[in-house]
Parts: sequence; C-alpha cells; structure tokens
Amino acid sequence: MPRWIRLALCLLAWAPGAVLAQALPAAVEAVLAEQGLPRDAVVMLVAPAEGGTARVAHRVDTPVNPASVIKLATTYAALDLLGPTFAWTTPVYFDGPVRMGVLQGNLVIKGQGDPKLVSERLWLLLQRVRGMGVHTITGDIVLDRSAFTLPPHDPAAFDGLPLRPYNAGADALLVNFKTVTVTLTPDGTRAQVRAEPALAGVQWPASVPLSAEPCGDWITGLAADFSNPGNVRFAGSFPRACGEQVWQVAFPDAAGYAARSVGAMWREVGGHLRGEVRDGSAPAGAKPAFEFSSPPLAEVIRDINKFSNNVMAQQVFLTLSLQQRGTGSLEGSREVLRNWWRERFGGEPPVTENGSGLSRNEVVTARQLAQLLQAAWVSPLMPDLVASLPALGLDGTLRRQRQNVGLAHLKTGSLNEVSGVAGYVHGVQGRRYVLVAIANHRRASGIRPAVQALVEWTARQP
Repeated sequence: MPRWIRLALCLLAWAPGAVLAQALPAAVEAVLAEQGLPRDAVVMLVAPAEGGTARVAHRVDTPVNPASVIKLATTYAALDLLGPTFAWTTPVYFDGPVRMGVLQGNLVIKGQGDPKLVSERLWLLLQRVRGMGVHTITGDIVLDRSAFTLPPHDPAAFDGLPLRPYNAGADALLVNFKTVTVTLTPDGTRAQVRAEPALAGVQWPASVPLSAEPCGDWITGLAADFSNPGNVRFAGSFPRACGEQVWQVAFPDAAGYAARSVGAMWREVGGHLRGEVRDGSAPAGAKPAFEFSSPPLAEVIRDINKFSNNVMAQQVFLTLSLQQRGTGSLEGSREVLRNWWRERFGGEPPVTENGSGLSRNEVVTARQLAQLLQAAWVSPLMPDLVASLPALGLDGTLRRQRQNVGLAHLKTGSLNEVSGVAGYVHGVQGRRYVLVAIANHRRASGIRPAVQALVEWTARQP
C-alpha cells in the first residue's frame, strides 16, 4: 500500500466521527430557521483537511441523496485507478486498401468511451482521415459502439424532460453529448434560426415569427415539434424582447445522433461517401490506421466537476469497468467502485447507480464524503481534484455566488428536494478544511445561504 494511503488512513482514524457531534454554528442555525429548513433535514461536517477533530459534525452518519456531489467519488476513483494522465483512444480502421484517394471498403470508428468527442474534435479526427489521403469511401462509415453494454435509455424517465442535455445517455461513441445548440436571432419580423452542429438528414426551420410578448418561457412559446426528427418544426413564435437566445437541446433521435453527426462532418471536411453511416463492428484482429486520443483525465474531470456534466461523469464511471473488465457496464462499474472504496477506506461504500448524481438511488453520508476529501488532500492527486472543483464566486456552478468569493472550492449538487456541496474551504493562515453540507427536503434550496454562512464561519476558524 503506498505511503500516502497509509498516512490518509491514519489521519482518518481520528477524523470526523471519532469525536462527539459538534453543534452547528449559531449563524448557520439562524439561516436554517429563516429558510424554514429543519435541522433534521440537513447533514453538515467541517474538519481539518489533513485530519483532526471535527469543528462541526451534524448527523454525519445519516444516509442522504447527494445529487451531483457524488461526482466526487466517481472522479477521485478514476484519478486513483486510471491516473491523471489517462486518455481515451478512438481507433480508426481502413477496412480495405486506399488507392488514388479512394478507400475501397469501409471506414470504421470504434468508440471506447471518450467523454469529450465534441464537434471540434470529431472534425480533427476526420481531418486526420483526409490527411492520410482519403477523399472518397466506396463502402460505409461503420460506428462500433460495443465497448459499453447498457440497458435501453429513456431520456424522459428521470424527470419527464427528455430535451434537457443533462438527460442524455452514455454511449461508447458519444459525439458532442448528443446535443444541438439552437441560436435564435431577431431580424426584422422574424427570428433567424441556426442549429449547430449540422446533422445529416435533419432540417430545421430557417426562421420563426417574432411576437410582442414579454420574454418569459420563450422555449415553450416556440411550440417545437420533434415528432419527425428529420424535419423539426416550430409552430409558435419567439418574443422580440428576448434578444438573441441560445437553446441547448438533447436531440430526440439519440440513437442516430452519432451517425447523423459523422455523416455531416465527413461532407464538411470535403469527403465523399458512396455508402451510408451505420452501426457495426470493427474488423477482428485488425490494426487501426490510427488512434485518436482524448484530453487527459485531469482535464476531463474539470469539465465534469466545474459544470456538473452528467453524461461525461457517466462516461468516466463506465470506463472504470471497461478498463478493468474489458466491457463497460453499470453494474461492473458499481462493483469496481465498491471494491476501490473498501480497499482505500474500509467500511461500507456509498451507493452508486450511474456515478453522475442523476439518480434517486445514490446514497452517501457526510462522514464518507469527508473521508474521501481528507484522503485526497494528503495524496499526490490533490492538485488535480481540487483544481476540478468550482471556485466560489469565480467559475463553474458557483460562478454567480457573490459572497465569500474565492474562499472555497466546492462540488455542488442539486435535484428536486436535494441540494448540497462538499469540498474545501480556505481558512486563515493557510489552513484548509473539508466541508460537507447537504439537505434532503422539499425546501432543500434553503441550504444555499446556510452554506454561505458555514463557509464564512469555517474560514475564520483559528
């Protein structure tokens, strides 16, 4: 066992729970009362990051739904098991000879879970194909998505909002998060519509009528009709008062998104295709023409934690079992994370479902989160994890906070009736504290001002 892990376990042996529960600060109690949030609806813990007596320990062993705070477990486990420099590779095969710029066969792209194969990087991948002398493909473009074994995904199952990007499902060949950016720009009597990226076989309305209505729920006002994903319609109007607006849409034809995106991008880079873009398998035993690499894991988890990207977190979660067992599956990754937790911390691990927090079944305690944060603080991986957390009042999901700017790096989590944070507070004289605060209650959002009070109190600790 590495020395830093032994040190972490020694620190944790006398960390939060080794002392009697410490009362909530008076300022925090006052805010909770003001917000109508009962004390027995929240868990809170403050303790030195390097270990030691807890300053606050309120209901630290009570299981709660953490929402996106659970991404701390997913991302730290990935850093530990895969390493911060780990990168996903997407092998590309030429299934046939290339003669005079013509690939006489299929182009095969094998997805292996890259969470960041966004449009710009797909363009680079296909430009690499063009740079290897291919301008025409006589066969098909074949997409191999077999690296993940997943149940059917219903984007409406969680909250009935299938067009929200956070409901997009994981995919071994995840292209651009299966999302389209629709920009509406008022111009004369109509709003011009621009949809990016282009998707093969999909037509969007060129414009939509403007209205004199106030800028309220303008998305509903568009009356978008996706019943035929190849021919999107807007039956409503767009308020002139809104000015230019951007709508991030999880494309309804999720299963066909990658094929539509690759087909359109191949034309954009100047390629010609005589066949079609379809799902299939990479040639067995063949050597790829090249492998396209992702950014390193340390960079990927910054996007995941700062912006709470659910589908990227699920990609990382599934990669745990893909790398250890050869196939990415939800149950396989749950088992990998459970085994990792028991080896690192002992005791029962948190309950995970998909590793993103988009779940009503994921459960953790404040003590468990503090254990993870304290172990991370004394590990060589500390800079990578801390750098991935939103900085209070500066960036990510905490950018709009106006109090205590810069005093903390905290992972946020929010669902209906769930709200919380966990991370590090920067105290006087360079001291650092772990802080956990989560509410499960119909008025859970009331914990946010209480967190502000708790951060301020923690930062003043001698």
